[in-house]
Amino acid sequence: MNAVEQVPPTRFLRRARPASRWLVRRRYDVRLHGAERVPTAGPVILASNHIGFLDGPLLAAFAPRPVHALAKRELFAGPLSPFLRAAGQIPVDRMHPDPAAVRSCLAVLDRGGVVGIFPEGIRGDGELERIHGGAAYLALVTGAPVVPVTLFGTREPGAGASSLPPRGARLDMVFADPYRLEAVSWPRTQSQVGSVTASLRQHLRAALEDAKLLTGRELPGTLPVEQDDHA
Repeated sequence: MNAVEQVPPTRFLRRARPASRWLVRRRYDVRLHGAERVPTAGPVILASNHIGFLDGPLLAAFAPRPVHALAKRELFAGPLSPFLRAAGQIPVDRMHPDPAAVRSCLAVLDRGGVVGIFPEGIRGDGELERIHGGAAYLALVTGAPVVPVTLFGTREPGAGASSLPPRGARLDMVFADPYRLEAVSWPRTQSQVGSVTASLRQHLRAALEDAKLLTGRELPGTLPVEQDDHA
């Protein structure tokens, strides 16, 4: 199957975003900061910290451009599956290499679209202490800029991985300056991916600290042990 055939659908995603934003804003105080830092055209990778269940929906609904976000494949086996697939979200196996997910992401970027990725892999404290190499690999292959996204408020301190914040809670989404590098032709080595991953993590961590200063907010801390996000 070639890259063109791997492109997730976009039409429903575009149509659903206005209604989704309206619904979310009926319950929460959503504030966007730095949205102008997201390039208005061309391929983009949005790399976000991951603290709560609402992170993916918030990214899909409120990012300046429609986002094809990577979501754990377990969600595609449940009642949300038809909606997620229609909205062009991309299932990923978080525990093993997933070539199909990579091909889908590359196809989106090849078409000049936006991929959303949570480099930490699972919901947690959101401090970006460790990240996986997926965003770095996609940037190396395509040369797409990586825009850091910091989310606050999608999980209360001490609450579980699938919890929702209370009605009226303030949710902040902060976009930072893009991380840019030139595309590297094949073959791309593990050493290259590792080096870019380390550099990207520094950029994401700096963006996180800037976002804390901008919003005056802190992240919710670690998940309760019995509520981790490995399932």
